[in-house]
Amino acid sequence: MRIDLHTHSTASDGTDTPAGLVSAAADAGIDVLAITDHDTTAGWAEAAAALPSGMRLVRGMEMSCEGRGDDGRPVAVHLLAYLFDPAAHEFAVERERLRDERVARLRAMAGKMEADGLPIDADAVMADAGLSVGRPHLARALVRAGIVDSVGEAFTHLLSTRSPYYVDKADTPLERAVDLVAAAGGVTVIAHARARSRGRLLDLDHIRELAERGLGGLEIDHPDHSPDDAATLRSLTRELGLIGTGSSDYHGANKTIELGRHTTDPDAFDALVERATGVPVL
Repeated sequence: MRIDLHTHSTASDGTDTPAGLVSAAADAGIDVLAITDHDTTAGWAEAAAALPSGMRLVRGMEMSCEGRGDDGRPVAVHLLAYLFDPAAHEFAVERERLRDERVARLRAMAGKMEADGLPIDADAVMADAGLSVGRPHLARALVRAGIVDSVGEAFTHLLSTRSPYYVDKADTPLERAVDLVAAAGGVTVIAHARARSRGRLLDLDHIRELAERGLGGLEIDHPDHSPDDAATLRSLTRELGLIGTGSSDYHGANKTIELGRHTTDPDAFDALVERATGVPVL
């Protein structure tokens, strides 16, 4: 059984529609697919409607959070939230706030570029984006304008945290995020916690603290994890009794990573589902 628990659609920063994502997963031989767009559940209904016989769908989301870095300073962290009730009021309000933060950040970054004479139109970028906008939408605009050659180059230079165009956004503290998802009947898994290529790392002791609070698991096998870092996370899941997952973090044409690059063991998937009380696997 091939289980991919981390993918994106045009509801956030992927390039496949939710239906197209499901179709691509079927073509790739995926048996269980999770749709986990950034800070939104907007793709759930379309993905569910496109689900073919024999494939199961896990409805989820990747939440923008802030944790404690291994240097003691705040660090951006992504938290995968699975099978939560989208109608849970407090969590729904926080998701809307996060999406508003995304819009404000994108407009501010685009505005800085426009002020410097770069041919970037914030309104055009917004029109091209889904319901949860992000830097990849700005990256694609930079490619179309001929300013950079690829989305990767945009992130390395103009969109990096070291760029003069970079603007922070107010993400959800990890502790609150874990609590919100749990209250909505969902299960939380920290995404790509040792992805060194993305910058500073989450303190492992912060993960230990979150495990005591109800964190469900860690994404171990991920394209941005080295074998040594995956081994560190695997050891930590055993130490803390957490669920270990694997996934592709597929974004369609935005990243050269195929569906099913990494997968989750069926026993780990069953353990995740057993903990959820929000919505069922379809």
